[in-house]
Amino acid sequence: MSEALVDEIEAIKSIYGDNTLTHSTQEQDPTVFILTLPGETASLRLQFPQTYPDVPPSVLGTHSAAGKRGAAARDLALFRDAVSEVYEPGQVCLFDAIEKVQELLDAVKEDEDGEDGEDGEEHHGDVPSEPTTTATTPSTEPSASVLGPPPPWTLSIPFVEARSTFVARCAPVSAPSQAAGFLAHLLASDKRVRTATHNITAWRIRGPNGTSFQDCDDDGETAAGGRLLHLMQLMDLWDTMVVVTRWYGGQKLGPRRFALINQTARDAFVRAGLVREEAGATVKKKGGGK
Repeated sequence: MSEALVDEIEAIKSIYGDNTLTHSTQEQDPTVFILTLPGETASLRLQFPQTYPDVPPSVLGTHSAAGKRGAAARDLALFRDAVSEVYEPGQVCLFDAIEKVQELLDAVKEDEDGEDGEDGEEHHGDVPSEPTTTATTPSTEPSASVLGPPPPWTLSIPFVEARSTFVARCAPVSAPSQAAGFLAHLLASDKRVRTATHNITAWRIRGPNGTSFQDCDDDGETAAGGRLLHLMQLMDLWDTMVVVTRWYGGQKLGPRRFALINQTARDAFVRAGLVREEAGATVKKKGGGK
């Protein structure tokens, strides 16, 4: 198993949970893994060739089904589409594929919910139903209609060191209130991010009449926000915000953590097309945000 795959497995487990990616106990082949997608979806059988990530993983089939009839075949097809879309030779792709398939599944589920709700009522002959009163407990999480559409995030690849995992998101913003709203949306809609150890943010915005706005937040990682903002200043980035999420792995990194935070943020900026990739860099530019 390649070092890149070892790091990727650690990242996936720290972000999505220990049971997300495990070796198959039903097969002797150590290159076969079981991927359990987040949410109530099917689990899939994946095979990572010895030459991964120079060649893509193979999606062998489903391991177990969940949800509605036909959901396993749907999830399998969507994940295959996601891998083919995000994979680039020499680059690990599992994190991107999981995020992409979640987007595809959300879109499918919205369509299914719309179809289920078209009729609106159930009819039982001509007998009117008695009105009922049901006690409800207010939800602690905002609904999708309250949150609004998701921000146009571009994600970095995960960076792993000493079992700590770092992932950055950047998005275009035009006002401080929009930056605050994007962060609030992210924390409200993504439990994995909300429960992470730190969510370090920075943003810079050009306002009207030559005014400018910039700010940062350490979120408990002392001085990290200021260093992130300084990186944006050095790169001359404007009208952009970045959120670097860290899941602590149990081992202190010392000053090295600041380099990892900036490296992760820079990868998001490169993938968003905000900066050019330096010659010889290991991270390749990808078009579009996810």
